[in-house]
Amino acid sequence: MYKRLIALSAAAAAIFTSCASGKKNSSSDGKSESAETATYAADGDLTATFLDVGKADAIVIQTGGECAVIDCGEKGDGKKVVKLLEESGEDTVDHLIITHYDRDHVGGASKVIKELDVKNVYAPDYEEDSKEVEKYEDELDDKGITPQLLTSDVTFTLGEAEFTIFAPKQTDYGPDNDNDFSLVTKVVYRGNSFIFAGDAMEARLDEVMDIGDCDVLKVAYHGRRLDNTDEFLDAVTPEYAVACTSAEEFDAKTQQSLASRCIMTYATCYNGTITMLSDGVNISFTTEK
Repeated sequence: MYKRLIALSAAAAAIFTSCASGKKNSSSDGKSESAETATYAADGDLTATFLDVGKADAIVIQTGGECAVIDCGEKGDGKKVVKLLEESGEDTVDHLIITHYDRDHVGGASKVIKELDVKNVYAPDYEEDSKEVEKYEDELDDKGITPQLLTSDVTFTLGEAEFTIFAPKQTDYGPDNDNDFSLVTKVVYRGNSFIFAGDAMEARLDEVMDIGDCDVLKVAYHGRRLDNTDEFLDAVTPEYAVACTSAEEFDAKTQQSLASRCIMTYATCYNGTITMLSDGVNISFTTEK
């Protein structure tokens, strides 16, 4: 079986290459579709929408009439999350995961919490002093929501999908290294699995090196180069990868590592908003551009 590989160049050109694939349950039609006309999941499907919010993460996962959100981008990006959910008939976020407190992950969370009915919130157990975190905490207080500050792994279900959030194993990763507090989430949906790696850097990737393989990987740390990028890719063996990033942040060596492993890669900086659809066996993608 052959699949197409998108190798994304610094000039934002898409290069298509045929690579032999040992995986047989996934497919991608490569179709482009506007965000406004993208098809939302049927009751028996799962969608993950990677919003185009620059060098930031904002991911909406929907299945079985329920919704989980992983990060909300920067200040102003929360309204994009709200709009996406409202357009798909949702006013509830069953689970909100804030991977860590950098502004490009927590910045839009206050808007989501304010505008939608947020049931459960998960975040790492460390402190960050910023205006974005203060607004997020103020909205939690206003809504009477107590976040679960994770020091151990947590599992929950969303429809038929099982989520496991892997908590950081250390209480201190050194000065200015809060990326390694990132919550890493693995989702298993029938026969498919997905890993969302937040901004995990070397120490954090080492902690989840045994997380198991996946069909789709949300690339860690916006595609910046990490010393153990190759080791992690070999450990989780994705068929597809998605980078929430800017062209400046998406490192050429990371792209080369993905290409050399025939991992079909999408990036918000080149493809705009990306929507993945899984029926538990087959996986397809639609892109905004």
